[in-house]
Amino acid sequence: MAKILIIDDDPDMVLATRMCLEGAGHKVISAPNGAEGLKQVKAEHPDLIVLDVMMDSATEGFQVALALRKPEPGSEYEGFRTIPIVMLTAIHSTTPLRFGPEQDYLPVDAFVDKPIKPDDFVAKVNGLLKTDRPAK
Repeated sequence: MAKILIIDDDPDMVLATRMCLEGAGHKVISAPNGAEGLKQVKAEHPDLIVLDVMMDSATEGFQVALALRKPEPGSEYEGFRTIPIVMLTAIHSTTPLRFGPEQDYLPVDAFVDKPIKPDDFVAKVNGLLKTDRPAK
């Protein structure tokens, strides 16, 4: 059982995601925005983060991912750099833009399009939890 933090401002999406993850045996905590999510990271030390792209701003999820993976020594999130991040987004269905994990610009481990397909989503999460991640 892993502890998973969902950072998303949509209560219905949080509920759907929570149900998938708890049904797979994981413990789930949540935060409604990036600022609260970053506080939860420090307080709860999650094993994986599920992160929405658009919350209080159109790029809030990107900003949270960058804060968590910030490479400077001494960053307040230095100890959390290797937590896998799954980014949830509906952006691929609403714009022609395509995003994917990219270490410098968008340092996440996976993208999952909304609406989620529960079995595929849980398989992606479980796969990332089993991956040995090198220290960054």
